[in-house]
Amino acid sequence: MRNIILILLLIVSIGFSKTFTFTTQPDHNTEKLKKNYIKLAQYLQKMLHVDVKFLPTTSYDDSIAAFASNKVQLAWFGALAGIKARSMVPGSTAIVQGFEDTQFYSYIIANTSTKLKKSDLFPKDIVGKSFTFGSKESTSGRLMPEYYIRWILRKTPQEAFSKVGFSGSHSKTISEVQKGEYQVGVVNYAVWDKELKDGKIDTTKVKVIWKSLKYPDSQFSIRGDVDKQFGKGFTRKVQNALLRIKDKEILSVFPRSKFIKANNSEYGVIKGIAKTVGLLK
Repeated sequence: MRNIILILLLIVSIGFSKTFTFTTQPDHNTEKLKKNYIKLAQYLQKMLHVDVKFLPTTSYDDSIAAFASNKVQLAWFGALAGIKARSMVPGSTAIVQGFEDTQFYSYIIANTSTKLKKSDLFPKDIVGKSFTFGSKESTSGRLMPEYYIRWILRKTPQEAFSKVGFSGSHSKTISEVQKGEYQVGVVNYAVWDKELKDGKIDTTKVKVIWKSLKYPDSQFSIRGDVDKQFGKGFTRKVQNALLRIKDKEILSVFPRSKFIKANNSEYGVIKGIAKTVGLLK
């Protein structure tokens, strides 16, 4: 009888075991996201010895809300989104960033019909054109370019451009500028370079006209209560698992060459800029 009770208790405990859930930067194509990150979910499940699930999101707001409400415990955020999300959950920390994220940068791109030329100097000729950012919460697709617009042009985006849009993602920004729906836009270099390599960009229709200075960007942030949820030392286990990723297929989805350690203090400069622009209080 005792053995039967123990077996039943084991079955119940397995049935109610916690699932560790993560998300990444959003995309409206959730099926593409699921396909891209299934291999990472499988890898983490093997390394962490818990059920691991990937939750796709369609906006940065959704990603931040999922992190804050404990629908996800781990998230791949841009710098600004990470700062906002961590502030909502005490003890949350950035644990891993891409090697490239210590020196990230943005491109301003333009439809070739504008006749805008590439320059090392910020392109003041974009004034009066239609302009699209990416997501409103994006560091590379909104915060940093808006900072330069305000600093160099001495204008708000609404004052500088004939029309201002927010595409929601870097890929969509490229598409909209390439189609001429917007004359100018801003994207992060990693997405541009990957889509260019994959043959998705027609350089007779859209081109890079400016490259920003470098800044810290994306990182994996983890909730401050995961050790309580999954056991002592779980945060370190997740960090170590991510640092050990060598699979080029997993890394290429981000796309990053490898992951390195990160911490909250590295994003102080982004926090200051966000306050200057008015995106943080």
